Amino acid sequence: MSVVSIARRRESSGQQSFAEAAPSATIPLRLPRRDVGIARTLKRALDIGVSAALLLALSPVLVGTALAIKATSPGPVFFRQRRYGLNSEQFTILKFRTMYAHDADVTGIKQTRTGDPRATPLGRFLRRTNLDELPQLINVLRGDMSLVGPRPHVPGMRAGGMLYEDLVPSYFERHRVRPGITGLAQINELRGSTADAKFAKARIAYDIAYVDHWTLLLDLRILWTTFKTEVIRGTGN
Repeated sequence: MSVVSIARRRESSGQQSFAEAAPSATIPLRLPRRDVGIARTLKRALDIGVSAALLLALSPVLVGTALAIKATSPGPVFFRQRRYGLNSEQFTILKFRTMYAHDADVTGIKQTRTGDPRATPLGRFLRRTNLDELPQLINVLRGDMSLVGPRPHVPGMRAGGMLYEDLVPSYFERHRVRPGITGLAQINELRGSTADAKFAKARIAYDIAYVDHWTLLLDLRILWTTFKTEVIRGTGN
């Protein structure tokens, strides 16, 4: 049984304890303690190596994007926002600013929507091509984030008209790992607005599936899928 299948099973069952939906005979719920430590070290090493290499390789793109933002609209180059990180500790996430400075919502309560009038013309391009996410490589290098993991949410994020943690009691389980630039939910098209409760619950089911059944191979598959769909095809939302 794949991780995706387990996520769908958990979503449809409505179970809050993910272990109830995952047969241990098929996928081990926990690695031995020594193996977990080695795996986490390898994951962090991958994060540092890849993020540093990408920051160096993409430095002309980063500089060019920063200059374009400054030239096309007044305001800072970066958009900074507080997000939940590992163990629910908060950190400041970095993005290229895609909205007019006076319209940016640092609380994140007002979610971005398709055709959002707050976005600048350049910002719409950056969002469509996912170039606005590149500064998060700095967050990865710092240790705030990982390349792969549940996407970091703002504290007080709403879903289905209520607080996310009220809609999904197991919500904070997703914070047992570092948040990621991309994740299992995102490559399965679970991204964007959380106004629909069923859609919002599905995202958390996939997040917790990733947390409970993470492997380096799964990370590599997610990174490859992200590269194909988001970088090559430019399906940013």
